[in-house]
Amino acid sequence: MKLLAASTRAVLFGSAAVISMAIPAVAFAQDAGEAQPAPDAAAAEADGNEIVVTATKREQTLQDVPVAVSVTTAETIERAQIRDIRDLSTVVPSLRVNQLQSSANTNFYIRGFGNGANNAGIEPSVGLFVDGVYRSRSASMIADLPDVQRVEVLRGPQSTLFGKNASAGVISLVTREPKFTFGGNVEASYGNRNALVVKGVVTGPLAETVAVSLAGGYNKRDGYVQDLGTGERENERNRWFVRGQMLFEPSSDLKVRLIGDYSKIDENCCAVVNLRAAAPTFAIQALGGKVNNAATPFADVIYNNFASTNKIENWGVSGQIDYGMGPLKLTSITAFRRTKALTNQDSDFTSADLLSRNSQDLRIDTFTQELRASTDWDGPVNALLGAFYFHEKIDQSNQLLLGTQFRPYANLLIQGQSAGAFNLAAVEGLLGALSGNPALYAGKSFGAGTGFTEGYKLKDDSLSIFGQVDFKVSDRLTITGGVNYTHDSKTYSTASSSNEVFSAIPLSNFVTPATNLFIAQGVATALGNPGGLTIATPLMIQTMATGGFGAAAQTAFNTLIVPKATATAQGLLGLKALQFLPPFLNVPNAVEGNKISGGNWSFTARAAYDVTDTINAYASFATGYKAASINLSRDSRPTAADLVRINTAGLGLPNLTAGSRYAGPEKSTVYELGIKANWGIVSANMAVFKQIIRGFQSNIFTGTGFFLANAGKQSSFGIEFEGTAKPTKELTLTAAVTYLDPKYDNFVLSAFGDLSGTRPGGVSQLSSTLGAQYDHEMGNGDHVILRGDWHYEAPFKLVEGLPNLIGVVGVNGALQAARDFKQEISQIDASFSYAMANGLEFTVWGRNLTDKRTILQIFDSPAQQGSISGYPSEPRSWGGSVRYRW
Repeated sequence: MKLLAASTRAVLFGSAAVISMAIPAVAFAQDAGEAQPAPDAAAAEADGNEIVVTATKREQTLQDVPVAVSVTTAETIERAQIRDIRDLSTVVPSLRVNQLQSSANTNFYIRGFGNGANNAGIEPSVGLFVDGVYRSRSASMIADLPDVQRVEVLRGPQSTLFGKNASAGVISLVTREPKFTFGGNVEASYGNRNALVVKGVVTGPLAETVAVSLAGGYNKRDGYVQDLGTGERENERNRWFVRGQMLFEPSSDLKVRLIGDYSKIDENCCAVVNLRAAAPTFAIQALGGKVNNAATPFADVIYNNFASTNKIENWGVSGQIDYGMGPLKLTSITAFRRTKALTNQDSDFTSADLLSRNSQDLRIDTFTQELRASTDWDGPVNALLGAFYFHEKIDQSNQLLLGTQFRPYANLLIQGQSAGAFNLAAVEGLLGALSGNPALYAGKSFGAGTGFTEGYKLKDDSLSIFGQVDFKVSDRLTITGGVNYTHDSKTYSTASSSNEVFSAIPLSNFVTPATNLFIAQGVATALGNPGGLTIATPLMIQTMATGGFGAAAQTAFNTLIVPKATATAQGLLGLKALQFLPPFLNVPNAVEGNKISGGNWSFTARAAYDVTDTINAYASFATGYKAASINLSRDSRPTAADLVRINTAGLGLPNLTAGSRYAGPEKSTVYELGIKANWGIVSANMAVFKQIIRGFQSNIFTGTGFFLANAGKQSSFGIEFEGTAKPTKELTLTAAVTYLDPKYDNFVLSAFGDLSGTRPGGVSQLSSTLGAQYDHEMGNGDHVILRGDWHYEAPFKLVEGLPNLIGVVGVNGALQAARDFKQEISQIDASFSYAMANGLEFTVWGRNLTDKRTILQIFDSPAQQGSISGYPSEPRSWGGSVRYRW
């Protein structure tokens, strides 16, 4: 409670601070395309390029703003039955949204750029803002859309006005302000799989200068995947939110807006299916475990031995003050947010008890303060100055523990790999004997309840200072220049340990002594075990090797005994795939520090020209910045250079290999030409761009952890088109098309070697959305509204490759396996509404009406080398809604 009170005081104090500013010097900002939303009446009437947006932190129509931005209005959200932020990608082709592994893990991609992972240390490439407040990590992203007025998707680097973590773009959600007239709406929807959605908002005045609003929603649905291992259903919905606002407007110059929100999720998510069976799959089945049929991934049947846990709490408070001083406007946005996420998953995705726990307990506290000053006068020059402070603390603990069947599972794998020559007990005995203590490892490997316990802390402080100037050269030509300096400082520490015995055995150290032992055994056997010896003496071995026992014996020694002994001993190295929980070297230590910091300048240069009164064109250059990301996972490793120093200092641990603790910043550049036209009944926007990201942070799941690295240089040439036509008053047609041609210009140090010149995974070459809405007004004032959308994405590979397959099929095979799984999206959505003049409205709707299914993402099956898993998409959904407005 003390922290809440302190945070609330900080919000009020920070917002009030702007009033005392006497000069239009520096205001603070980075976050969010927020400004004053347009009045609801205007918003309802606005259409096509007449929609008001705040993409440049100023109110402009979509026609006038010289930025590539897509806008989804509240009406579209209602008619298209967009239930949460994942559904936005069906109406914005340049945006791709995935929710993977847990309800707290939402990944955003714009123009093919972006990343995300169940790893709180990874910075996003796409910034998400809600009413000007930055949501810093996927776990703190919104689950259900609140009382949204519009959603703006800004495409391309936006770091000049939005600071760090906008290197690929920005998503800005703007909600409705409270009104000074009583009103609101309530909606109830019911669909297949017992899908129930109830949400509403009420608003009105408390006093002449104070208005409030209260919004809330409840979303519940049965899972569409049957878990035959637990008897439960997975991929369900069970979440709710409440959001309150207060607007204080004592004069036309001063406006204060306070917002508080709380949301909670408690769901069984997210179903994983097997897509490729391998030797480990058959070992699991031999133990009595069950795995879904890889040939029918959309049968919606899985097998786990315990249900997933996804409990997420997300709340925050924010305060915004806008103060006008003639042509000068001062703005302050202060916010505190907290996210708590508790997740657990049966990550072997079978009914066998291989992994008994894969849990994460995550807490994120974020404080932001934005201040800015902007001018709006009739002169040729207008400016915006600002700065933004960001402070975040992350506290995370994870556990990955083995189950009761992992030891017999490992035993079967070892038997299969050695063609029956060994079992786990024999390997433990051999390694113990070679260590001088036959009982050293006996019965201790892969014990139930052993595994990896992780602890991570991260503190991030960032400050951005920026400015932008618009110079109107003539009535038709405006030149814009902007600059942003961001400094980011991070301190992190780990407290992780492994108590799994087998993962700590240095198998490489045993190859030579094992070879010598097998040679000695082979020689003794070849000589008939003289004197009962089962292991030959060194003299006997030397004699056979030099021909002392005859030429035939010498030939057998060189062609049979030595090769067999060498091959058998080398087989120990094949067991390294089972050593996925090795000892962990924590940081900071005597060699590695725990602080990284750096700064970056971002720039914008743009020329906007009104070709005619209805056609605008622009040319722009912009750079973007994404801060360094910390690998808060068990795959965090020292660099190769640090590993040498660690071993020299005597800090080395068994099986400690080189890798990365973090990935450095990524920097983006875009060159763009755009044209926007509004002829009344037809409006069209088109952009042609070349976008480049240097040091792209690639984060690849390896089957047990994450390989985090800077990808060198990645670029994409693209063309985007958005258009709206109203051939009649009743009919509106929309079209949006995105063409992308991305490639890795330079990516030498990938998990698969040099990928330079190849196409990145997860990017469709062609994405499009076609829509139509027919709105017929009847004689009594009622409306009949019919809407349909078709979203298409051409086939594309989901990932570059599958690292865990390298040991089975080699690098080329691992790359080809990824190419074999392509995603193609073809989704048709439709709704039919009858809206009565008294505010009552009835709707029937359907999403993915043709029941087109696809795999959203693929990855190496954990601890099952050679096997591939993936996330299936949602099947057809349909239902009916009742809404009442007043």
